Amino acid sequence: MNLGTAPISNAAAAPSSGRQLLSKVPEVTIFFWIIKIMATTVGETAADFLNINLNWGLTGTTYVMSIFLLAALFFQFRASKYVPGIYWLTVVLISVVGTLVTDNLTDNFGVPLETTTVIFTIVLAAVFIIWHASEKTLSIHSIYTAKREAFYWLAILFTFALGTAAGDLVSEGLNLGYSVSAFIFAALIGLITAAHYRLNLNAVTAFWIAYILTRPFGASIGDYLSQPREEGGLGLGTVITSFIFLVTILSLVVFLTKTRRDEAPLPGSAQPLN
Repeated sequence: MNLGTAPISNAAAAPSSGRQLLSKVPEVTIFFWIIKIMATTVGETAADFLNINLNWGLTGTTYVMSIFLLAALFFQFRASKYVPGIYWLTVVLISVVGTLVTDNLTDNFGVPLETTTVIFTIVLAAVFIIWHASEKTLSIHSIYTAKREAFYWLAILFTFALGTAAGDLVSEGLNLGYSVSAFIFAALIGLITAAHYRLNLNAVTAFWIAYILTRPFGASIGDYLSQPREEGGLGLGTVITSFIFLVTILSLVVFLTKTRRDEAPLPGSAQPLN
């Protein structure tokens, strides 16, 4: 699902400040969405595995995964261009941490899912507003400075936190089950895609809405595969589910590293608006 093909204007593409970079993010191709959804699934199942199966607890798991995420972000920011292995490792880790942020608020502090959904919606909206006010664009194809990259990863973190809260609210809070929840979010993603291609919904808006929705969609798939049959799942367990998706992600990342199929054009060339 490649949302948008119009070129970015010079005003939007020109970085306002910060260290000049080559593009630090991949082109939005079918590979992008496949890996993103699988990373989302791993975020859900890996968090459950570390928290429950290894008995690390939410707090311990959060500390450990946050350290790994900070290390991945360090290398991501130091890179001068998009590197598939570093980028997607960061996405997987931020998926886990985003999940844990919501789980900590819900399970450790007793904050209702309705409240966390509203809170993260407001926080994510604030990130987008500040980002746009500062840089005049939310296009991921304008990530050419460290400042824009910081906004990008902050937004990604809260899309995962919001997606976790919204997904849990639908599947568990409303007691609709994992398969129904996955169907609902898949249908919403389909509607956004149709609105973009048929009704000319802005490409940047369509991209970010779809990005948010793929979080609960992927998490619902992960829960459906991993959770016991008596709880509405297929009973594969978090270990097998995480292993399957991690191997698939690794295979795709190796493929993209060799083929460079998802590298963005150089700055100044015509680029999609997502």
